[in-house]
Amino acid sequence: MSTDTGRLAESFFHDNYSIDQATASDLLATAMSRGGEHAELFFEHRQGSNIAFEQQAVKTASRSTTQGVGIRVIQGEAIGYAYSEDLSRESMRRAADTAARIASRGKTADPVDVVHYESANYFAPTANTVDVPAAEKVDLIRRADEAARAYDSSIARADINFIDELKRVMIVTSDGRIAGDIQPLVRFNVSCLSERDGSRQTARWGGGGRMGLAYFEQQTPEMLAQEAARQAVLLQSAIEAPAGMFPVVLASGDSGILLHEAVGHGLEADFNRKKTSNYTDQVGNVVASELCTVVDDGTIQDSRGSINIDDEGNAPGYNVLIENGVLAGYMQDRMSTGHFGVKPTGNGRRQSFKHHPMPRMTNTYMLAGQSSPEDIIRGVDRGIYCVSFNGGQVDITNGDFVFSVTEGYMIEDGKITAPIRGVNLIGNGPDVLRKVTAVGSDFKLSDGRWTCGKDGQSVPVGVGIPTVLISSMTVGGTAA
Repeated sequence: MSTDTGRLAESFFHDNYSIDQATASDLLATAMSRGGEHAELFFEHRQGSNIAFEQQAVKTASRSTTQGVGIRVIQGEAIGYAYSEDLSRESMRRAADTAARIASRGKTADPVDVVHYESANYFAPTANTVDVPAAEKVDLIRRADEAARAYDSSIARADINFIDELKRVMIVTSDGRIAGDIQPLVRFNVSCLSERDGSRQTARWGGGGRMGLAYFEQQTPEMLAQEAARQAVLLQSAIEAPAGMFPVVLASGDSGILLHEAVGHGLEADFNRKKTSNYTDQVGNVVASELCTVVDDGTIQDSRGSINIDDEGNAPGYNVLIENGVLAGYMQDRMSTGHFGVKPTGNGRRQSFKHHPMPRMTNTYMLAGQSSPEDIIRGVDRGIYCVSFNGGQVDITNGDFVFSVTEGYMIEDGKITAPIRGVNLIGNGPDVLRKVTAVGSDFKLSDGRWTCGKDGQSVPVGVGIPTVLISSMTVGGTAA
């Protein structure tokens, strides 16, 4: 079945656009004609839809189809990149020549014959919702709307989005590789507004993954909507967060976004190749508490961040980044593997055919430890318990970050007490990992709602973490 997925993608481009091995070889020859050391063709066909539901009515509904080829030529550190939305022979040849000129060094090299490369099977290509009738999707949305409003009388508004896509890709490289994949993706977002005595509080929740309607058997629209409503209502009774230095307990699951942002980006190989990451030249050194093992894993079944092949045609992997506190390696793309003299890790990713690939995360998480989550909380006299986040900002060069907490609580005398709002976590990624003093046994992968941005490109990712205790961290709040 893993072979079928790749060949199905290859057949799609052949049957619909007459792109065969002869066409690919001709384009690669043009791309390599001005001295390229390596060239690749990235063909993409993407179908998508988005239904936005506001104030108990469908606000907008759209469908889209995009297609094209991105052509990259590498010569040393020089990269030539061009793309065409027109998949005619002449337009693609012009793009190949443009990429060749950009990377030109004047020495010619010939591509070799390509052979099929088998992709993995971490999700089913037929499990998608793009062709599901809009009426069925709206029915799911209305179920969520009704559940949110029924949760509490203060819920004045529920905004819901059903977003999905089906992407077919084919990668052909000058070193003889052809690989394809068919990638479904669905995301269901709910935003709830609670109004009570002049106070307006908003919360968002959602989920999804690389699957079809079966997702809603695991996480029903009612469950997703009730969680958004619960958080909005909870904020009505929340007290203002204190400010200062506190022990911080990160709850399992959603808290993995802090790990993703504060640590993960610094472990992408391009930043380290360019020596702009705080983890540069640190492989083999202690960079975290010995309790911390961090991996990037693109092979989790049906997860939002999983891939059957990366966007350079390589297999995804289970890549250990930090092992028992020691930096084990980086997430690599083709440009970086040559520099570091290592094998590809399956992390070359791009937003679309209009973008060049670079090292990106897939599903990034911390492995479970030995501690009981209840014991971790009981061991804190006064601290902060963080459950969910709304993203943040990080400086890759030094790891400094600021994160906004959307659901948090006080810990007092070893017990979770009052909900708090206006919580910001301020710290430094490597410093925080060194201050990890307990790791729970309750690892959880966050539901599929995260998208990662880097250099103007966005890709779907997964995050996860067990309950983790950070001994001391700066909390930015408003209460004295």
